[in-house]
Amino acid sequence: MTSLPSPAIDLSADEARRIALRAQGFLGAPDRRSGVRGVLRHLGAVQLDTISVLARSHELIPYARLGAVGRDTVEAAYWTETHAFEYWSHAACILPIEEWPHFAFRRRAYRTRPQWHHDLPPGAYDQVIKQLRAEGPLTATELGGAKNKGEWWDWSESKIAVERALMYGEVVCTERRSWKRVYDLAERAVPDALLHDDLDDAECLRRLVRLAGEALGVGTRADIADYHRLKGEQFDAVVADSGLVPVTVQGWDKPAWADPKALETTPRGRHRTTLLSPFDSLIWERARTERIFGFTHRLEAYVPKPKRIHGYFAMPLLAGGRLLGRVDPAREGSTLVARQVSLDSPKAVAPMAQALLEAASWVGCDAVRVERVDRPELAADLVRALT
Repeated sequence: MTSLPSPAIDLSADEARRIALRAQGFLGAPDRRSGVRGVLRHLGAVQLDTISVLARSHELIPYARLGAVGRDTVEAAYWTETHAFEYWSHAACILPIEEWPHFAFRRRAYRTRPQWHHDLPPGAYDQVIKQLRAEGPLTATELGGAKNKGEWWDWSESKIAVERALMYGEVVCTERRSWKRVYDLAERAVPDALLHDDLDDAECLRRLVRLAGEALGVGTRADIADYHRLKGEQFDAVVADSGLVPVTVQGWDKPAWADPKALETTPRGRHRTTLLSPFDSLIWERARTERIFGFTHRLEAYVPKPKRIHGYFAMPLLAGGRLLGRVDPAREGSTLVARQVSLDSPKAVAPMAQALLEAASWVGCDAVRVERVDRPELAADLVRALT
């Protein structure tokens, strides 16, 4: 790593936590006029995931910040008027279309990749491009089938080809239809002013480091690099010119950087009470979540059921700027089922009830049923608060 300038600003752990909450849209009045699109631009990336319990994660992200935004409204906000595209950032993410040029470094890296896990016969790639030009936008199924008859990872030739074209940037995912990617040629889907790879790697990386720092408010090297899955050395090469400023944070044992605008005013305003998707950018990095909130969270969907502690899709409860517990939700008809509720203290009962009732209403449920509470002495109070 290059030598770092001495930080001129010292932050307490509480100040860093509040800066992070405001930067992520959980402290202060939400920008309802900008709506879902404003949330996407503000965060810079909204992670996608296949799991759908209350709703899919990309729906839960704006809900957590704005409240009960209609789910159809969420989808339309992302995908209409060439507002966004899907690409590889923190993971598979919805990204603001204006950031297309800043992922040129990643597209170039994919184009020069020496080997792939899937072989592609000669002509298959060109055939997919030809079909999209003539018939697109299309799903992989419409391109000839998403997979062969083997296991789920046994992709068809057309699926391999179109996914490779997606990575190269010749093809864009313009929406999800019944959770299937819809592909179109970049030359049609990306506005002309943005359709270029003119920016060199350094300029791309500076922009993404700056965006990540703004979205996080304050973070360590690992926090900021992980936001768009950059390598540590990529961060090191551009951070001095990114516009972020070095700071020290009480209790953090590593150097940190902050968005200078986040330091201009003291974070104040209303705290959001809500349930968080495990893929929410406030908490998607486990070490950062533990450092800022003293809260250990792990997605257990892929953990064998007997080894789960908090449940399949445990959603942390955010209230008063703290993480106070979690719930593993499910739906049975018009009932939201809290399969397992974990509460840190009696003070978490009322906000958990509020969050459950709001979430139930949002997804069209008219009742909440609690199956298990990790602290049995709080179960009756929770049930009472839900009635």
